[in-house]
Amino acid sequence: MTTNESEPSPGEQRRHFATTHWSIFVAAGAVQHEEAQDALSELCETYWLPLYAYVRRRGYSAPDAQDLTQGFFTRLLEKQTLQVADPQRGKFRSFLLASVDHFLANERDRAAAKKRGGGRAQLSLDLATAESCVSLEPAHELTPERLYERQWALTLLDLVVRRLDAEFQEAGKQRQFELLKDALSGDRERLPYVEVAAALGMSVEAARQSAHRMRKRYRALLREEVTRTVVDPSDVDEELANLFDALGN
Repeated sequence: MTTNESEPSPGEQRRHFATTHWSIFVAAGAVQHEEAQDALSELCETYWLPLYAYVRRRGYSAPDAQDLTQGFFTRLLEKQTLQVADPQRGKFRSFLLASVDHFLANERDRAAAKKRGGGRAQLSLDLATAESCVSLEPAHELTPERLYERQWALTLLDLVVRRLDAEFQEAGKQRQFELLKDALSGDRERLPYVEVAAALGMSVEAARQSAHRMRKRYRALLREEVTRTVVDPSDVDEELANLFDALGN
């Protein structure tokens, strides 16, 4: 993959600024730094859907859950809230769930929820899509906590696929990604390698090797993203196991 020696993009700058989710919180809470705040906003916009699903499964209506989710992240982005974030609490996933539980416990009625965020910037949340995702989950099978875990896993996997897609686009291999991405999930042997190879102008074996390299890079990106959600690197394997366990339910 070729490298670009020009000025790094804002997304690349943010990744260099803070390598873990906890370091983003610590940096944003400790200093008035626009880059830190941008990184934190991006982080919230990435992982808000699992919390929305959790609030909905707790019994709140869609409008109330939308207000509460937006209000929670508005509160979370406040400097005084960031200053009490403690990385020693462990997994970032668990910290967010405990934080939203505390937030919900302090909410008294919907009227209070409507008044949240006065004059402050709101996150860009695709609430219609979120409601569609939640409505597809069986209402009788998953507890709020298990639904949160499942949506967290799905959100993280989607993030990894988007990162992989961006890498292929940067390398000028978007067509290859589109034809081989099904190898990332399901029965990889059912991928029509003969047709894929013909479309890409390569041998069948070369197509298989490309799919293998794609899966390997996917696993590396997944591990990288999971590492960003924990304090202790030794917790990564456990967190990966939890992720796949959540998807199995």
